[in-house]
Amino acid sequence: MLEIVAKAIVYTLAIYAGLGLLFAMPFVCFGVQRSDSEAQGSGVGFRLLILPGVAAFWPMFLYRWTRGIVEPPVEKNPHRLSDKS
Repeated sequence: MLEIVAKAIVYTLAIYAGLGLLFAMPFVCFGVQRSDSEAQGSGVGFRLLILPGVAAFWPMFLYRWTRGIVEPPVEKNPHRLSDKS
């Protein structure tokens, strides 16, 4: 029983990682320029650097890319809320 659960977890993570890599390749090549204005004109080193993070958080990036959300949301924490300027 425990072996079946362990295999199911491993296979689920493998599928998630595979889908993440399949998504990350076109997103790093084309989508990052549209999703983040700061990333426009970035080089290959930057794209290789963000590849693992995009593969790990691919559902969030897919949502933002399909919705056309360009800039990340502004943080709402006590530090930012106390800023009077």
